[in-house]
Amino acid sequence: MTREEVEAVVDEMEIDGVEQREGNAVPEGFNANYLQVYYGKLFPHADMFKWMSYGNDGKHLGCDHSYFGRREFSFTLDNDIYLRFQSFNSVSELENSIREKCPVKIDIGPVYSVDPAKRRAYAQTGDNVFTPVERELIFDIDITDYDDVRYCCSGADVCLDCWPLMTVAIKVIDTALRDDFGFNHILWVFSGRRGVHCWVCDEKARRLTNEQRAAIADYFRVYKGNENSQKKVSLIGPALHPFLARSYTEVLRNFFETKLLSSQNLFSSEERYEKILDLIPDESVASELRGKWQDNRRSSNSKDDISVTRWEQLKHLLQSGNKKAQGLRRCVEEIVFSYTYPRLDMEVSKHMNHLLKAPFCVHPKTGRVCVPIDPSQCEEFDPTTVPTLSQLLEELNIGGMKADADNDWDRTSLGKSIRFFRTSFLQPLLKSCKEDIENSYSAKLQHSKNSISW
Repeated sequence: MTREEVEAVVDEMEIDGVEQREGNAVPEGFNANYLQVYYGKLFPHADMFKWMSYGNDGKHLGCDHSYFGRREFSFTLDNDIYLRFQSFNSVSELENSIREKCPVKIDIGPVYSVDPAKRRAYAQTGDNVFTPVERELIFDIDITDYDDVRYCCSGADVCLDCWPLMTVAIKVIDTALRDDFGFNHILWVFSGRRGVHCWVCDEKARRLTNEQRAAIADYFRVYKGNENSQKKVSLIGPALHPFLARSYTEVLRNFFETKLLSSQNLFSSEERYEKILDLIPDESVASELRGKWQDNRRSSNSKDDISVTRWEQLKHLLQSGNKKAQGLRRCVEEIVFSYTYPRLDMEVSKHMNHLLKAPFCVHPKTGRVCVPIDPSQCEEFDPTTVPTLSQLLEELNIGGMKADADNDWDRTSLGKSIRFFRTSFLQPLLKSCKEDIENSYSAKLQHSKNSISW
């Protein structure tokens, strides 16, 4: 679709309105016409190209100009057609294909040893040359995996009472990636509906083997239970691992006690507190608490938060002098970890060839854009106010006469997200990539000189 055709679609929406609510309002929903305008005017094609090129789109002699062309893109079309192994050699090829095919979802895969679109030709040679050689370290966290500890929502639904579980996950994982592994270029993205994605883009992260990725994923592995097991976290040893101790003292404990207890009313009913009592290995302790709470239910008129009160009673009993047996020493911590610790989709992180939805896609169910999240201000992120496709088109209509806007997205609420992506993530990343390319090239030259002089 040409720019003129895109503008014609916008003009048609402004004129005909398709049952417009008022003024320039665009009806809620998700359809191909909306996406055509979005990809034509708002989607940051050039920024995505620069990101996925990692500095290899420049004129420096050390650039690998085949790099971007070996990256796999996958398109899911409106009629459920799934196009894998798409590849492009320039930003114009990428943009033209996205505008033409208008995918409802774009997924990004690894960089392969050869152009993925030509993989069949290489396969005919008999050599196994088509293999992934580089890929960001990625993490996928979904709120549906917390359904056993949230009572406000379930499934794909999310609200401001349960979304903070995602905020906690960002805090814990981001801190560890930076402090424990030394990664610097990390992008957190709202999935568009019910979770978050993390892209670790440092060169050393992109070049990790599957075995190394699995080792990092296992570093974060604490929540090991399944839907059929009662106790899903076991903290063994005389002391917590420093990473777990930091996560507990700096994030998890405070969140559990000041927010989750009350927002999810974790002890408000017998069914809910029984799930917590099941995590106590000493049945006599669990029985004592059960009896106290059942008696309290029949006689108490206290206006205090019952979940907070019962949690303090549980802690007091488990941590009192005569209860500090080996089996109970970690019980309070295990309960907090069971309810708050990040629940990762481990397989996503372990394998280099896994696909992940691209930032700035539009979720077809909610219509919300997959916008970046600032990890340093993730507590302020509200998934319910993320721009929707129809909202952005409405803003384009209203802001159509603004002469001071440098880009179309500057006239919409998407502008803030694109500016953050550029200034806080992309620019520092590309600066680092340029330095890496120049240093690598200089090292090769020096090595060549040393070989000749020898």
